[in-house]
Amino acid sequence: MRTLGRYNDRDVTEVVLESSRAAVHIMNYGAVIRDWRMDVDGSARPMVLGYRDFDDYPEHSRSFGTITGRVANRTAGGRFSLDGTDYQLEINKPPNHLHGGSAGLGVNMWDMETDGDAVVRLTHVSPDGAAGYPGQAEFTVTYRLDGGRLDIEIEATVDRPSPINIAQHNYYTLGAASGVRECAVRVDADRYTPTDETQIPTGEILPVDETRFDFRTMRSFADADSDEQGIDHNLVLWEGRDASEPAAEGHNPETGRELKIWTDQPGIQLFNAWHFDLPKPGHDGIKMGNYPGFCLEPQHFPDSVNKPQWPSIIYSPERPYRQVMGIEIL
Repeated sequence: MRTLGRYNDRDVTEVVLESSRAAVHIMNYGAVIRDWRMDVDGSARPMVLGYRDFDDYPEHSRSFGTITGRVANRTAGGRFSLDGTDYQLEINKPPNHLHGGSAGLGVNMWDMETDGDAVVRLTHVSPDGAAGYPGQAEFTVTYRLDGGRLDIEIEATVDRPSPINIAQHNYYTLGAASGVRECAVRVDADRYTPTDETQIPTGEILPVDETRFDFRTMRSFADADSDEQGIDHNLVLWEGRDASEPAAEGHNPETGRELKIWTDQPGIQLFNAWHFDLPKPGHDGIKMGNYPGFCLEPQHFPDSVNKPQWPSIIYSPERPYRQVMGIEIL
């Protein structure tokens, strides 16, 4: 465990999980996967976006590698009602609430401990009223590395009913040095949730047929999004799908590296970062311009707290939260 800097009067530390195939760097800030290194033509190349120096994260990161929440993605107007009480969350992405607000899980300090060379466990207590959420919530995230596969278990307990929807927010490069527009993706999703002009789902669930959201077979972003409208949408995973099989896959033709993602969640947010313009370069000098990496974020649907017809994200002392996912890079 090494120290990277200071934040909110605490040391920012990092653990490196290592195997014969990968090295995964995890910080106690935001439970962030800061770096993921694998060999490409004899050189250790970054598989995800991130920064070498911690000091670049608070100002420049766009949720790179974070655990986002309490509620990932957007909540319309930052408002919801629960058990007859109206709640107003912080508006940090006007006019909506995004990723738990400016003090969400992805920018908080966590407690971190290792369990051997391949496991790290992080815990964080979010107090009642944090960012406007009701109740105290205790979160645990466990990372386990086995070869090129990283398994992630996310758990939470609450002392009163409260919404929770967590997403792990890697931006995958798969070793690309020149962006991911030519990368290809496949997702087990035949439907998606269309959004309004503020990226809030309308409540409809529509077929992906003949849209730029059709990734039922491996398809590059250059092909799917040829006019560069961008993709930042929730894809609805097939009901009854075999959760032991990957829900999503990716391929980088530049490096030959492949990605597989397993999840028990009902949706995956696909984001191709088509509109980035960040001043600080990332690992190995990667420019943070358009298409520097892509996200495949398993989660419940955006704004589910305001869509009672969708799978519930309300958890309680009798109903604790749990999510399991796996990420393998080959």
